[in-house]
Amino acid sequence: MQNSEMIADYLLGRARWRLDRAELDDEGRNARAALSLFDAASYIRALGDGDRLILRLHAAGRFAHGRYDPGPEGERLIRSWNYDAPDGGPHQLLVTLADSVARGLVPGQRPSR
Repeated sequence: MQNSEMIADYLLGRARWRLDRAELDDEGRNARAALSLFDAASYIRALGDGDRLILRLHAAGRFAHGRYDPGPEGERLIRSWNYDAPDGGPHQLLVTLADSVARGLVPGQRPSR
């Protein structure tokens, strides 16, 4: 399985998790976040493993045993992506993930834009 597919599969799982939490009183936050992650998964799957950002994630050791592991900081970024407010599109999510790994962000810290 290609690295881009592993990232996409991970994002699809997170998107389904978000969608399962959609409620009438969440003002569309869970649905918006889920749609954003579905979109990102499709975008990343189409990139393939030659993309420079996917290569950065690979170099950082984010793939093991046929799975993508975003690490604690990446998990926080993905879990909150486009939840409270628009954070950006699929490319920006990939950039933010690659930057968080490269800079070694502490858990919960958001990169500056």
